[in-house]
Amino acid sequence: MFCEANVAIARRLAGGGVMLGVLAVLGGCQAWSPAPEGLDVERVKKSFVERDCPAGRCATVEVGSLRFPGAPGLSERLRDDLLSMGSGITNGDSEAVVSSWEEYAQTFFDEAKAARERVPELPGYQAVFKAEVYDRHAELTTIKLDSYVFTGGAHGMPLTEFMVIDEREKRVVTLDDMLREGQTPAYREALSRAHLRWLEEQQAGADFAESWPLSMNRNVAPFADEWRVRYNAYDIAPYSYGQPELRIPVQSLEGIVKPRYLER
Repeated sequence: MFCEANVAIARRLAGGGVMLGVLAVLGGCQAWSPAPEGLDVERVKKSFVERDCPAGRCATVEVGSLRFPGAPGLSERLRDDLLSMGSGITNGDSEAVVSSWEEYAQTFFDEAKAARERVPELPGYQAVFKAEVYDRHAELTTIKLDSYVFTGGAHGMPLTEFMVIDEREKRVVTLDDMLREGQTPAYREALSRAHLRWLEEQQAGADFAESWPLSMNRNVAPFADEWRVRYNAYDIAPYSYGQPELRIPVQSLEGIVKPRYLER
């Protein structure tokens, strides 16, 4: 059962006048039952194109997501999380929360039309959403959620979030669920060491590290041999660096993470 509190996260990032408002919907209380042989996964594809718009400047929304036939509550959770990643990433003022792809597309198209009224030469808005199985081992399934929203300016904004499903416990788990009690500081130290390795790989000097300091990150994907911690653009590096992914060997997490989440 999902019984986590909903948390709203809004961040304004520099670059291209883009407003980034990310609503991280951490779920209500929804029960689900996986299929006997495991968690079945099906693809979901949707495509929307704005109507009555200037040729070559129509807004589009593309969706390549997942659903779980034996777990409708989990399917809703994934859809809502993915929808939230595109909420508020516009040059407008709308921060409305939507509950379907059709509703999102209509809201997105309305904002695109309003933007063109202000700036007629504005290129077409574009929103792309994807979900895929990123890793599966020891009855842990990690789903990678990606979004890319372009609303003019120099570039669009990519976002990535991980959803970790513990099939044994029949729930989505967070970093706090996976850490041993009181081990958050130790996790931060392991993350810091991974960051130093990443800086060396990038051949980044002291000035870079000072300008782009490390921040705490709970967006983790637990693989069998390492944990991958994904940052979004502008979090710890300029946009040109993409979305940095720090890697922590599982050996460095022993005593920090509950044994369940270090299984291979």
